[in-house]
Amino acid sequence: MTYLFSFEKLTVWVDSKELIKLIYLVTKKFPDEEKFGLTSQLRRAAVSVASNLAEGTSRKTNKDKAHFTTISYSSLMEVLNQIIISKELNFINEKDYSIIRESIQKIANKLNALRNSQLSS
Repeated sequence: MTYLFSFEKLTVWVDSKELIKLIYLVTKKFPDEEKFGLTSQLRRAAVSVASNLAEGTSRKTNKDKAHFTTISYSSLMEVLNQIIISKELNFINEKDYSIIRESIQKIANKLNALRNSQLSS
């Protein structure tokens, strides 16, 4: 059996990982000229959500952990902003937009709950 680190046990981290996969699939369809623009930005922001959760779990104090959860939330809002722009530029269709938006909402709620529990412990 493989040992699981604490971040791997967080459902919000698992959800964030699924969002990364969604973003990668959707951005594959973006125009080639966006490869180093919106495609790259969106992918990096999505990866940042999960990465900051992972980094935060290694911190000693709950205040430090909450700080990284806040950074994760900020990256999630960056993804939302870029998805809205992508939709307005017709880089993504309504169905993909709705699926991603729903995923972002679910992750945002879990990040807020996690941050609140970290700050109250």
